[in-house]
Amino acid sequence: MVKLMDKIEPLRTFEQIKILADANRMAILRFLMAGPATLTQLGISMHEHPAWVRHHVKILEATKLIEISEVRITAGVTEKFYKAKASALLLQELILPQSQKPVIIFSGSHDTGLDHIAEQLSRHVSILSLPVGSLDGLVNLRQGLCHVAGAHLLDVNGEYNAPFVRHLFPDRLVSMVTLAHRMQGLIVAPGNPKVIKSLADLARIDVVFVNRNPGSGTRLWLDKELRRINLPSDNIRGYQNIVQTHSLAAQSVLNGQADVVIGIQAAAWEAQLDFIELFEERYDLIIPAEQAQLVNPLLDHLQTGSFRRQLNSLTGYNTAHSGEQISLLENHA
Repeated sequence: MVKLMDKIEPLRTFEQIKILADANRMAILRFLMAGPATLTQLGISMHEHPAWVRHHVKILEATKLIEISEVRITAGVTEKFYKAKASALLLQELILPQSQKPVIIFSGSHDTGLDHIAEQLSRHVSILSLPVGSLDGLVNLRQGLCHVAGAHLLDVNGEYNAPFVRHLFPDRLVSMVTLAHRMQGLIVAPGNPKVIKSLADLARIDVVFVNRNPGSGTRLWLDKELRRINLPSDNIRGYQNIVQTHSLAAQSVLNGQADVVIGIQAAAWEAQLDFIELFEERYDLIIPAEQAQLVNPLLDHLQTGSFRRQLNSLTGYNTAHSGEQISLLENHA
């Protein structure tokens, strides 16, 4: 039987991180990651008395960073061998502001509407954003690096988000709530001076493009469409140049860095740029059950008339299904 590779475990509690701020305890832990050792062996390695070592070992044991792996009795003397509980550790901790208001960490696909929601709710809750794209946002949610993720991922069967959520959270209870449907398209300069009409125009020698980051829903859609129309990405000037948000994509057109980008209509509207419709998509929020209470103020806001009026005023949004929960059960029909 093939031996499984040694594990890397994430550090998720502040208590563990605080304990490892001590250089001596960190040195002991790293020694025990290499293999089991007794207090005597640790003392010899660190040029310290075993009693000194015992103090630090007990602290590491209490916080579940190390454990006893074996007890040997030799010539009437009992020796305990300690080992680290993981072969390596990944430091992973959200450091949040000390505030009277609840703090919600959002990660995933950037959305202009969410920016406005965060501003509208700022008196009661702080919503902090980590825009990394739909796919990486779900990965961050899985790893505990955010409280809610936003996604607009279309799978090969034409279903939004649910297949990706089911794949990444097979063992955890999560809910998926629609923020809105929104229009995506080509964002161009006012008056469309390059007369850009479709994706095929991205291959023109006189057209400069700026792309979105890998893993974003927009980038995944674009790459799929390029394959469908048999347009190699190497033929697109600027395909390798990327920005992280719809707003930055629109800004690159406004600043003359690009002739065209793909983004949501609201971003074009805010930058006073022209827009050519391509498709409408559904944008969902994904919330783990353990974060539901924290995220409730955001979800409650989706049910209000003021939310719908504000989002509709941005153009390119359809709020008819905003606030609806999407089933994550497999659809075999």
